[in-house]
Amino acid sequence: MENDIASIQEDYYQISEPVLLSFPKYRMPLDLFLLEEDVVQLVLYYKKDTRLTNEQVDAIRTYCQDDLLFVSRTDHPIYSKHIVKQLDLVLLDQNLKPNEITDIFLQALTTRLNNFFEQPVRPIFDELYKDVMVFTEYIRNDKYSIKSFLHRLNKEEYSLAAHTVNTLIVGLWLFLNSKNWELSRKELDNMCLALLLHDAGMCRVPAFILNKGNALTNEEKEKIHAHVPGGIQIAQKMDLNLDEISSAIAEHHERLDGSGYPRKLNAAKIRRAGALCAVADSFSAMLQKRPYAPAKDALSAAKELMEDARYEKQFSAALYTALVTKAI
Repeated sequence: MENDIASIQEDYYQISEPVLLSFPKYRMPLDLFLLEEDVVQLVLYYKKDTRLTNEQVDAIRTYCQDDLLFVSRTDHPIYSKHIVKQLDLVLLDQNLKPNEITDIFLQALTTRLNNFFEQPVRPIFDELYKDVMVFTEYIRNDKYSIKSFLHRLNKEEYSLAAHTVNTLIVGLWLFLNSKNWELSRKELDNMCLALLLHDAGMCRVPAFILNKGNALTNEEKEKIHAHVPGGIQIAQKMDLNLDEISSAIAEHHERLDGSGYPRKLNAAKIRRAGALCAVADSFSAMLQKRPYAPAKDALSAAKELMEDARYEKQFSAALYTALVTKAI
């Protein structure tokens, strides 16, 4: 029977009670299937968007508690879209596959970031923060799960939210890879927030500058460079006075030889979070097509960074080595 259940779960998965209860009570947005245990076969019990009676509502919950209620993986887009809006449900559902969990997190974080970049105010940030805490809880429970996210980096045309999520994933892998001691939740939370906010000031840069396909004027370059102090101002408005956040925002464009901006800091003055974010940010930027530059493959981008003495070798070499050896 266990083999039969395993076969069923290739095309269906059990719906957990917390997820079931989060759906509208009388009109579910997806089909529900009931397991007939004597023949180990699923039969359609409820057709999506039809009205349930009180008796059916009670019966469905009982079937769910008895592990007899399933949903089709063809309805996963509906299922995942629902969880994206209530991300903490992903920690309660034991029936999702790792790749499905990864996609749900990526959708949720990208959506929340888009909202925040459109309105960088505290109430919108609080929604993002809640999802980040769910994400860090998931990563802390299994730090190796970060590899699944690395395999799903967004390599389409540039958007601020997609670039930021890529930087989060790459930077978090670098951070976890460099840790030789037990990771505290506070360290993980702070680094995740730092990586997510590192480019927040870019939401204030006019779109025509970001989308310009030819050389920028000096005035336009100044507007790009102004995203650093702009990001610091946004973080201050959120009362986020953490060293990791200020370092990631202020120093992700600084370079070890002093050639970066805005303050032309050298290696002695660039903090660890800033050096790590510089590698993650530059690597992620290379992966996405820009109006002024084509996308690069991950290995070529990592090799270029490793050979560039302006970047911290501890991080750039670790990334390149992991890609060459297919460790990620």
